[in-house]
Amino acid sequence: MANGANALIRTLVDAGITTCFTNPGTSEMHFVAALDSVPEMRAVLALFEGVATGAADGYARMADKPAATLLHLGCGLGNGLANLHNARKGRVPVLNIVGDHATHHTQYDAQLQSDIETVARNVSSWVRTSQSTAALCQDAVEAVAACMGPPGQVATLILPADVSWGEGGAPMPPPEFAPPPAAEDATVAAIAQALQGEGKKAILLGGKSLRAPALIAAARIAARTGAKLFAEVFPTRIERGAGLPAVERIAYLAELASVQLAGLDHLILVDAKAPVSFFAYPDKKSYLVPDGCQVHELASFTQDVMASLEKLSTSVGAELATPVLQPPQRPGRPRGKFTADKVCKAIGHLLPENAIIVDEAQTSGIMLPLYTAGAPRHDVLTLTGGAIGQGLPNAVGAAIACPDRKVIALAGDGSAMYTIQALWTMAREKLDVISIVFNNRSYAILNVELRRVGAVGAGDKARAQLDLRNPPLDFVRLGESMGVPSRRATTTEEFLAAFEHALRTPGPHLIEAIVPPSLAGLKLRVLPYLLQSLANLPQPIARAIKRGIAP
Repeated sequence: MANGANALIRTLVDAGITTCFTNPGTSEMHFVAALDSVPEMRAVLALFEGVATGAADGYARMADKPAATLLHLGCGLGNGLANLHNARKGRVPVLNIVGDHATHHTQYDAQLQSDIETVARNVSSWVRTSQSTAALCQDAVEAVAACMGPPGQVATLILPADVSWGEGGAPMPPPEFAPPPAAEDATVAAIAQALQGEGKKAILLGGKSLRAPALIAAARIAARTGAKLFAEVFPTRIERGAGLPAVERIAYLAELASVQLAGLDHLILVDAKAPVSFFAYPDKKSYLVPDGCQVHELASFTQDVMASLEKLSTSVGAELATPVLQPPQRPGRPRGKFTADKVCKAIGHLLPENAIIVDEAQTSGIMLPLYTAGAPRHDVLTLTGGAIGQGLPNAVGAAIACPDRKVIALAGDGSAMYTIQALWTMAREKLDVISIVFNNRSYAILNVELRRVGAVGAGDKARAQLDLRNPPLDFVRLGESMGVPSRRATTTEEFLAAFEHALRTPGPHLIEAIVPPSLAGLKLRVLPYLLQSLANLPQPIARAIKRGIAP
């Protein structure tokens, strides 16, 4: 009989979980030692728990199966919560293994003793502290089943040290999953009737419906019925590029989203929630569905998205409809003054086939969807839960899940600093990741929000909380100190040279793009008033303004 740790790792591997992102401590040492007895389990060390959890999230998004994390007690789990929050909001399967003190030791309330279950419940749909070595592997099987869903969820299995070192562990067979159901016939019939009737219709896609087969099916339905296709604000993973339907993402700014949704009579949800604003604002709506619009749910998070879309396609007679697809189209080679927009244009100009873009560029990436729409097919992972510090760790996980694909991670300077330790893991694992950091010396998105929320009295002290100029961050030195070849770009030509070099040279690279904030000066001062005016403008003008601000 194996000890608990050996049996646990074997159970996880047999269930298809073959990658573990680790940041262990004393209570996890038996798990660490057991890694050598199960060679199928890849262990990837992270220097910060938020890197481990964000990497597990990125891995699962691209591998379509969970990775595990190995974290040290409640404090270690707490350090990883922000990216577990993003995974939860993205309905991404992640399995946390969190070490705990031995069961007989907890009575002494040692220095690192904490209530791990309470910490875990912030982000986990399933939480359990294993009580014995004999029960451990059954607990693990239930944790795997819970996190794989559907929908994908975060599950946390707490592993006391004596349960880990105890003898008598027995690996368990993997869980069995029943196929998720498709939409019911009555639901499909009602939605088909709405789509074929009068009024303005739209289909809002999220989750698994933003993969190529589902996108094509939805585009056929749209072509047949005249419905508009939208995607969630921050998709977990969206397939894009030439040959796929071009789907317009709902805007982050609620005022712009309201322009997109204005006049709708029917909104069809497919693996998505009805749109709401990210935050509450004085005298502004939180629920963004227009008054009088009827909301229909074709497929919930627990249903089979593809089967549901196929049933709807048949019901509206769209099987032979010709979907509108994005033609191949790249922007020209950028020239002139170096800005964040020029970086986005360069990415669209040079993006390789089958790349993965991890987008946490914040305001600097506003133009990225426009410039990459007709590029070769690629995947985009976005900031699903809004907790910054996801981008670089997500890129680690995506690169490990898809080692034959180039990964391009876009991060703002402020958000990159949350999990900058991810660069060290990229270097250690020799991952093919290009990290592009937009260094505009500012929390630029918060400068926008400071004006939008109507906060009164903001002066020098308030603005200083959003200013990263003093002392200036040096990402080239940070990257090189962690083993990542790094370059700084201060001109468009310098960026193009650095990006082209990174594209043709395998392994990790960092490019620090010194750019001005995309929204600053007069643009920043005028933006709140412009947004406020949209509701009172004729729709064609409002839509034109929306496209100018966020294409």
